[in-house]
Amino acid sequence: MARRKLKHFAEMAALPNVLEYPENMPGKWAEHFGNNNPLVLELGCGTGAYTISLAERYPDKNFIGVDIKGARMWHGATAAHQDGKTNVAFLRIVIENIAEYFAPNEVSEIWITFPDPHPREGKARKRLCSPRFHEIYRKFIQPVGKLHLKTDNQELFQFALDTTDESQLYLETASNDIDRNQPDAQDLDIMTTYEQRYRSIGKPICYGRWRQK
Repeated sequence: MARRKLKHFAEMAALPNVLEYPENMPGKWAEHFGNNNPLVLELGCGTGAYTISLAERYPDKNFIGVDIKGARMWHGATAAHQDGKTNVAFLRIVIENIAEYFAPNEVSEIWITFPDPHPREGKARKRLCSPRFHEIYRKFIQPVGKLHLKTDNQELFQFALDTTDESQLYLETASNDIDRNQPDAQDLDIMTTYEQRYRSIGKPICYGRWRQK
């Protein structure tokens, strides 16, 4: 297993669509993609399945999957490169430091798909949908930027709803079961590996969309 991971890391380092802890990137993403199309992030992208599916659906936007787990990221980065997708990139960083890689107003949307809920007491600050992280995102997302959360964890979803005002966000739409109470939203038919697993055992999927106030 370790040998295979090392092989994947070596292969990933050679891929042009992967940036690992890059320097001097704020304001340079249009140059990287070769256009000024809107920039969309998926945080905690895992294998990048959601990132790639969004990129296929919206060729007039640029998408970046962000994660620290390179062994998972390798799958999506390799597939996107082999398929010649030019509007997809992968950024391997610690998400807490994400503001170091984007300039103010450089990002138009953020997707948070099935993140670690950090359920233990005292771990709320680590949740990607927490007010602390929203304050980080505000440093680079556009004033009218959208934030999407998709999760199977009801407690995490309720936490996101309860902290909406503290995060200085406006809730546009929400559902604690997108199959029974369909929200006003697009692209919810795209599924990550986790979502496929959760749906197979009957867990309801939650979705919320916020924008900056």
